[in-house]
Amino acid sequence: MDGTTSRPKSTNTQRVVLAAGGICMVHSKDFKPIPGSERAPLANAKEVAASDPNEVVEVTVVLRSAGVEKQMASTREMSAKPLKERRYLSREELAAASAPDAEDIAKMEQFAHDYGLTVVKVSPETSSVSLSGTVKALSEAFGTKLSVYESPSGKYRGRVGPVKVPAELAPIIVAVLGLDNRKEFRHHSIRRQPGGARLLASEAPSYLPPPEIAKRYNFPAGLDGSDQCIAIIELGGGYQATDIEAYFNKLGIAPPTVVPISVDGARNSPGLPPPEGEADGEVALDIEVAAGIAPKAKIAVYFTPNNNRTFVDAVNAAVFDNHNKPTVISISWGASEDLPTGQYKRTMDQALQQAAAVGITVFISSGDTGSAYPEQGDDLAHVQYPASSPYVTGCGGTSFTATGEVVWNHDGGATGGGVSDVYPVPDWQALVNVPPCANPGGKPGRGVPDVAGFADPDPGYAVMCRGNEQGVGGTSAVAPLWAGLIALINQQLGKPVGSLNPLLYKLTGVFNEVTEGNNCCVNGVPCYQAGPGWNPCTGLGTPDGTKLLQALTAL
Repeated sequence: MDGTTSRPKSTNTQRVVLAAGGICMVHSKDFKPIPGSERAPLANAKEVAASDPNEVVEVTVVLRSAGVEKQMASTREMSAKPLKERRYLSREELAAASAPDAEDIAKMEQFAHDYGLTVVKVSPETSSVSLSGTVKALSEAFGTKLSVYESPSGKYRGRVGPVKVPAELAPIIVAVLGLDNRKEFRHHSIRRQPGGARLLASEAPSYLPPPEIAKRYNFPAGLDGSDQCIAIIELGGGYQATDIEAYFNKLGIAPPTVVPISVDGARNSPGLPPPEGEADGEVALDIEVAAGIAPKAKIAVYFTPNNNRTFVDAVNAAVFDNHNKPTVISISWGASEDLPTGQYKRTMDQALQQAAAVGITVFISSGDTGSAYPEQGDDLAHVQYPASSPYVTGCGGTSFTATGEVVWNHDGGATGGGVSDVYPVPDWQALVNVPPCANPGGKPGRGVPDVAGFADPDPGYAVMCRGNEQGVGGTSAVAPLWAGLIALINQQLGKPVGSLNPLLYKLTGVFNEVTEGNNCCVNGVPCYQAGPGWNPCTGLGTPDGTKLLQALTAL
């Protein structure tokens, strides 16, 4: 022996890399696709150039975790129990239960080294590893081509087909997020149009402040959300502290404590030009409605860029925020459930189940385009995700009339709702007779929404944004409305409600049923009618807040 180290010979099925310390690592040239990672271009998008090979991109690799699988099964079992029998995990317990196998992390670290990638962060609590590298290195590592696309919603870095990884790593990788940075999600707020208030002919045409909505829905008196924290996820925009102060001073309420939190580099950035600045109204609506219902609750706003990797990161940031410790999350963004990849939905669903594990209730707006999703580019009905996830409470919208409430549907907007093509009917929804999806050959599935609330931009909620008061509606308003209500209920109960749907579907007499109207918003697209009981426009109905509190107290 001459003291030199012999190296394996390269074959047609091996990629041999001399790793740090002279250890030889062998990667198979047999790349396998990650299930559910397939991508297609956005509707009407066009590939215009190859991505800059030297551009540095950060991705999240989600790893398998036996602990996560066990914990999610335990959370589903716990969520089926009465409220008094539920035991939530601390965030420290959840983080410990979620960690992937140390050997799998080591494999990913070696994989990163072998392909010239940098390990930015290992996050055991989310079973993930963040990697960064050039487009060239990432394309080789994940068996894909990254290109620049132009679409009606702007330029984005995208790919076509699945993400692939070396065969020996395929069993440990659940998802790779961030290679594609398309802006996939839209907010669900609509400004009041000139000449509004036609449905409220018997009343003065004025915007409705949140405390007025609370009175209409009999929210419990004497509660203000003290010692509670409501998390709000925003994929753009920002708020001005002067707007918040002026808004609550006009209401005669002390301004709330609002805490902006940066996720993946995004910040509270009000006043930007379109399209980024168009979300300012959404941010103002979310904060002012939630705090208008629960003014003493802390409002933690998690700002993150608009793509699937960062959306999950923001939800995880709220779930594992051991400083602010939110017990309610409000989200007013979504996309047709067919657009985000299957690997993304698995990852987001994991984050939403982890929210339930620590006692967080999640409300998500169902959308403002009725049964349709125009960006999908077809004439079919689509529910929106993440509202269609079985681990959240989806929120639909209504209009007030002189005689009661109807489905919100006029002046170019309508409540989202329908039947999922992705998720089966959950156990807790099995007895409400969810119809088949309205599309040709449609099958039964998870029904959306679960609940509803006032969403009509005519006259709209009173919102202060950029120094101007305006009327704003959309199902965006319903998620923070319900979030505020549950913050009040949590305050009274002295413990968080947590996963709400398994409880809601057992209750009677706590909802105002909405039986008139439909969400037929786009000509030719199959749609749904309201009716007695649960329906695909307004779910179980709008709340009687005091009766809901009494019912939950008894569980």
